[in-house]
Amino acid sequence: MRVDGEEYDRLVRDRFGDRCPYCLCDLAGTVSVIEHLDGMNRYRAGLHVPGNVLVACRRCNGEKRRDDSRKTLPGGLLGWEAFLSHDGKGCDSACLTCGYWQNVWPDETGRRVRLSENLERLRSFRKSFPELERVSQNLANVLPQLLANLYSDCQVFAETEIRTLLEKIPTT
Repeated sequence: MRVDGEEYDRLVRDRFGDRCPYCLCDLAGTVSVIEHLDGMNRYRAGLHVPGNVLVACRRCNGEKRRDDSRKTLPGGLLGWEAFLSHDGKGCDSACLTCGYWQNVWPDETGRRVRLSENLERLRSFRKSFPELERVSQNLANVLPQLLANLYSDCQVFAETEIRTLLEKIPTT
């Protein structure tokens, strides 16, 4: 199944009731985006495969990046797990993600229940793709070093290309 196909889009929307899997807003009433549960950045290489791709609201997608882009996450959590774990208990009072969830669900008890339920719903979704789970565990062991090497190589390449371009600009 292709993640960019109509069949997968329908499967995801049906599974989550055409609601954002994070904040539960109606996706028909907001701008929705393709979301990778395991982010695609310099610390994580979320795969563009079934089980890792969702449809979410743009707001949650942007907010989730704060956790996804951290080099390390608490307790070995994945970015999406960390994002849904900001229930106001383990963070300082200035935590921006906790503040985001407080704006979404002002009632503290209701917020904790919804975050916990959504976390379990997403875990259940992931478990319905056992091949992704198997591959993800293997990738977690080798990916950090591969990603570090890739980003280092890209940085060197970019610096070299920029230097070459600057040398071609005539000075007056």
